[in-house]
Amino acid sequence: MTVREMLELRERETLSKWACLSENSKGRKIEIPPCDMRMCFQRDKDRIVYSKSFRRLKHKTQVFIAPLGDHYRTRLTHTLEVAQIARTISRALRLNEDLTEAIALGHDLGHTPFGHAGERALDKLCSFGFRHNEQSLRTVRYLEGENGLNLTLEVEDGIVNHVGDVSPSTREGKVVRLSDKIAFINHDIDDATRADLLSEDDLPKECTEVLGTNHSMRIDALVRDCVKMSGEDIKLSQDIQAAMDKLEQFMFDKVYVDSEAKQEETKVFGVMEGLYNYFMAHPEELKDEPLYSPDNKERIVCDYIAGMTDSFCVYKYNEIFIPVSWHKR
Repeated sequence: MTVREMLELRERETLSKWACLSENSKGRKIEIPPCDMRMCFQRDKDRIVYSKSFRRLKHKTQVFIAPLGDHYRTRLTHTLEVAQIARTISRALRLNEDLTEAIALGHDLGHTPFGHAGERALDKLCSFGFRHNEQSLRTVRYLEGENGLNLTLEVEDGIVNHVGDVSPSTREGKVVRLSDKIAFINHDIDDATRADLLSEDDLPKECTEVLGTNHSMRIDALVRDCVKMSGEDIKLSQDIQAAMDKLEQFMFDKVYVDSEAKQEETKVFGVMEGLYNYFMAHPEELKDEPLYSPDNKERIVCDYIAGMTDSFCVYKYNEIFIPVSWHKR
């Protein structure tokens, strides 16, 4: 019996009836021989962590654009916090931690530079629109390597459905969907407090009375409630869900829209529009990009810009549009 087979046996013996067993995966678009050491979702997790798009997350905005402080979240640290929360919930519910972690680590791989401001910009610029969850799926299917990352269908499903109207087909995917919201609401409060945009005392009392008065208390309350209430479905109790929803709306009102932290976002559209129009006029400059096709230049331009980090996006804009001081050689 191989190591993988022993691990699969342990899953059969210990995981919940609601868990997605590795041996029951629907497989990949391109089938590959099984590994004698790792189960299929373990391999997916490794493929994501070693991908270029995962590394780029460290230089992509979460809420604060290119923050100078060392402790503000980036898209990478957000992803790690989502994975940690999701793993804790999955372990408590005896779900498949490897599947949960793979979905969590891959859920934002298609996010644009400058966070949701960049996403809104590309959505306006591209004739086919833009959604970061759909781009995350496109990234793992097509843009990483010759055949993409060739992930299992369960991981792809969890990635593309971590937001939107369609719910993931696995409980593990549903855990990530909820954990994403738990993570961003709470770490964005922490970052906004660090930035002096608000204080703990500003949070709605009806929320803090239910969820707690600090970062760790709120996450603990949400995780414990999810574990208590979940079974066939992944959910929160009515009171906890209402408190989290109200806290999210508070953050939209005070931080996510028209706050001091968002002032630089007014410049994002101009930068991305400039790059979009330039590369639409000069698609030959992207001939080395994955899936390059002169007949589908808008898709190539969109993929190229979406994959940029904040710093590379600004660098390319400066390189193309900002004159360099002349000097005699």
